[in-house]
Amino acid sequence: MQQNAPMSQQELLTDLLSQEKQAVKDYAGNITEASCSNLRQLLLSNMTECSCDQFTVFEEMKNRNIYKTKDAPDNEVQTTKQEMQTLKQQTGM
Repeated sequence: MQQNAPMSQQELLTDLLSQEKQAVKDYAGNITEASCSNLRQLLLSNMTECSCDQFTVFEEMKNRNIYKTKDAPDNEVQTTKQEMQTLKQQTGM
């Protein structure tokens, strides 16, 4: 019988991050389909919790240099904020 090698911490965290991201997407899709107010609230609550869990895993990976990121330049952040504000005003959302 073949035995599988245990997963490394990087593999475990990568798998967990992927599962959490998928769960957030699944919750979002189900929220849009739910017509019951109580069910929608439960799904929203679960999605928020799952999103927080995903961010915790992401931060752990970042701290361990498993998930490398770089900060966006301040001018790009400001430009994007302005674009989103303009879009919000144009759409009323």
